[in-house]
Amino acid sequence: MFTRVYSSAVVGINALTVEVEVNVSPGIGMYLVGLPDSAVKESQERVRSAFENSGLRMIGKKIVVNLAPADLKKEGSSLDLPIAVAILTASEQVRSEGIGSWVMAGELSLDGTVKPIKGALPMALEALARNFRGVILPNENADEAAVVEGLEVIGVGTLREAVDFLNGLLPIEPRKVATHTLFEERANRYAEDFADVKGQEYVKRALEVAAAGGHNIVMIGAPGSGKTMLARRMPTIMPPLSLEEALETTKIHSVAGKLGSEKGLLTKRPFRAPHHLASAVAMVGGGSNPQPGEISLAHNGILFLDELPEFGRSILEVMRQPLEDKVVTVARAKYSVAYPANFMLVASMNPCPCGYYNHPTKECCCTRHAVERYINKISGPLMDRIDIQIEVTPVEYSQMNDTTPAEPSSAVRERVVAAREVQRRRFEGIEGVFTNAMMNSAMLQEFCPLDAQCTALLTRAMERLSLSARAHNRIVKVARTIADLEGSEQITSAHIAEAIGYRNLDRENWGNREE
Repeated sequence: MFTRVYSSAVVGINALTVEVEVNVSPGIGMYLVGLPDSAVKESQERVRSAFENSGLRMIGKKIVVNLAPADLKKEGSSLDLPIAVAILTASEQVRSEGIGSWVMAGELSLDGTVKPIKGALPMALEALARNFRGVILPNENADEAAVVEGLEVIGVGTLREAVDFLNGLLPIEPRKVATHTLFEERANRYAEDFADVKGQEYVKRALEVAAAGGHNIVMIGAPGSGKTMLARRMPTIMPPLSLEEALETTKIHSVAGKLGSEKGLLTKRPFRAPHHLASAVAMVGGGSNPQPGEISLAHNGILFLDELPEFGRSILEVMRQPLEDKVVTVARAKYSVAYPANFMLVASMNPCPCGYYNHPTKECCCTRHAVERYINKISGPLMDRIDIQIEVTPVEYSQMNDTTPAEPSSAVRERVVAAREVQRRRFEGIEGVFTNAMMNSAMLQEFCPLDAQCTALLTRAMERLSLSARAHNRIVKVARTIADLEGSEQITSAHIAEAIGYRNLDRENWGNREE
């Protein structure tokens, strides 16, 4: 007897429909074909044991399981459940009526328990696109898939439950998730807040500008000056995720198995802080079974690189293309996978090897050449993609004991959201451009005209401060964001002056001093 059920396989951050075909004929043995990997091949032993412990019968005939399309490599254990159901349908233990209207996925344990899988949300989106009635998934993945409207999501805990449901013996209500309620309950609720930060008003202003315009930023300062504390509060002033952004972000984390305690939908912008010993594959993605890397897990959020010069040169250089294109393509001999990587880079670093160059009270023991070597660990092309370079000085003791409440993140976020709305209207109809940081040279001419006073000020700054040529466009972009925060249609000399102040490392005299 022949039967067919449907499942999904994740490729990149999307899913493809897989047909699980089973043919039962005279003979003995079970054969899996269709390019299965080792985990899929081992499913036959899990299926046999799950049958025995669930009161189901494994027929004593020749069973051929084909996973189509045959040229797509099938990986992981999510095909256990559909393979088991297909065998049971072929042996008439599960009725065949309506079996083709469901997409199934789940790993089976030896006792018949259905274990959670990766990529449930992409599978649900693919099922909706292919007009399936619904999906049958492990209970732990049901909330994640239920954010897709127009699809019945059935959560099961055991193989027996799945069989009884398909046979009409066990009614299971489709799982429902109120996405709007999730946003109301979770969005913009953080343990950290800018109100906790004493002093550092100049740095907080720079972070506000960075969040408003989507600008990459690096903070340079001595140990203990508050760089990491400030960076970890950046998500609290970012605009809330839209539903479209939340779905795309959740897909990436679902495929990587990084959803953690979040149920259904990610409603906060990701904050990823990989260690400087992370490998290039961990940062960019890939591997034998391709997985998203840290720069994709930070999509629609923030990638924080603490102690930037301590990261390997090769790791930093591979980020140059994703910073520009907002996507990373992992190419191998047998596959090519594209992962989105539209993140905001927030980095911190010491100003020198000992950490106390330019410190107001502690003496630096590094030579001029040591300082230059340390700063030059960050290549020019990478620094070219960082719009704001801000120096962080230690907070004075009097400021630390100040009991005056600092401005909360919610107030800063309101200004950031208003500035982002101005940019949304400005770039409406321009594909792939959403913030000022994404403007190219032609857009600068159109959206950032400078009057004679601004041009003169910028020219003097370029000459007197020995700013590099690449700093010019970055200064104009940041000035445009500052103007948006103030609600100004035109860029003024005050906006240019503030933007110039955010280019510390472009100054030729940085690190130069007497031996």
